[in-house]
Amino acid sequence: MKQKILFISDHGDPLIPLGSKQAGGQNNYVKHLALQLDELGYSVDIVTHWSNEQKPAVEQLGERSKVYRFAGGHKGFVDKQQMFALLPSIYEEMKETLDLSSYDVVHTHYWLSGVLAYYLQKEYSFYWCHTNHSLAIAKEQGTGYIDQKRKHFEKIIMQKADVVLATTPNEKKQIEVFTKHVSEVSVVPVGVSPVYLAASEDTKQFTFPYYFYAGRLETSKGIFDLLNAYRHMLKKDDIPDNVKLLIAGGSPESVDLKNFSPKDEKLKEAIKGMEDRVLFLGPKTEKQLKSLYGGALVTIMPSHYESFGMVAAEAQACGCPVIATHVGGLKDVVKSGVTGFHIPKANMQKLSESMVYFLKNSQQVLKMRRDAKEYAKKEFNWTLISRKVKELYERKNAYVSLP
Repeated sequence: MKQKILFISDHGDPLIPLGSKQAGGQNNYVKHLALQLDELGYSVDIVTHWSNEQKPAVEQLGERSKVYRFAGGHKGFVDKQQMFALLPSIYEEMKETLDLSSYDVVHTHYWLSGVLAYYLQKEYSFYWCHTNHSLAIAKEQGTGYIDQKRKHFEKIIMQKADVVLATTPNEKKQIEVFTKHVSEVSVVPVGVSPVYLAASEDTKQFTFPYYFYAGRLETSKGIFDLLNAYRHMLKKDDIPDNVKLLIAGGSPESVDLKNFSPKDEKLKEAIKGMEDRVLFLGPKTEKQLKSLYGGALVTIMPSHYESFGMVAAEAQACGCPVIATHVGGLKDVVKSGVTGFHIPKANMQKLSESMVYFLKNSQQVLKMRRDAKEYAKKEFNWTLISRKVKELYERKNAYVSLP
């Protein structure tokens, strides 16, 4: 009986350290879903761009799964905005290296991967699942940036795929509004690494109280909104002198890891006068992040748009409440008033006020911490989520059937 799955994740190598360039929620999703499916008996081959020259062409993942890296004419980092031009070469490399007729299911991640599946489907017969990870229309609403090529292909993908996996009810609504004659859309949330759901060891990395941010150091992630709100908060007379803001993410090229400071000039300017209160930690492992989440007053996600919001799910799994903007998937991932708060996008005053709340309301926050952990156990558990995905793979028009 065939049990082979092909994942295509062009710019989301699952074995690249999280927090580095183009290494975030999608990478995490691909890695942990593949590992769980591997445990269920599937063999999962993952196609990705060869973005790290130090990595091998083929790397084992789990017991029976592998990561295949293709250069597409350029080995080394390529911004995803430029990756469309590499797709024809990656397509040819895939056909030369892999037996594409042997896969029962192709699961694509992000629109670039969907483009490859769209053309592969013209030559091969397989059941096609697609996860967007983010949508052009969501980015357009959040940032004003319009990408017509991406919108064009996303419409095609969501009409041609056998099933589209939306990670939140909000994303499903966006897809159905955006796309006429849309394929079946099934809501399956994103899980967090089992590391975050495991019992805590109570090993705090820092003894002072701190707010926490984890993610890319980009405007669209709201990093400058956060720094402005933190500066505003520090102007209050009753804020303790030892309260800090810790920022995880970026890369060794953007963060001075010896001095916990940014190398980027715009970030340097944004923290001017607060250098002793803002620490840039650089990329962190899951185990390190778990400790950072667990010790924080609150984790802050000030994003301008998010399809899901992996950091919010991870933080809650560690018993850490979340302040999140009321955008995209964050509307569903964070339960405002229960596991954290929603705030308007780019609203310095509301963000500052919410940060103060978590400093001064310890009893209410303690309940939020407990509720956040319980909620995450039920919603963001990969064991449960992988079984939902397995059910989608096993639809009557799919070829795979596992006991």
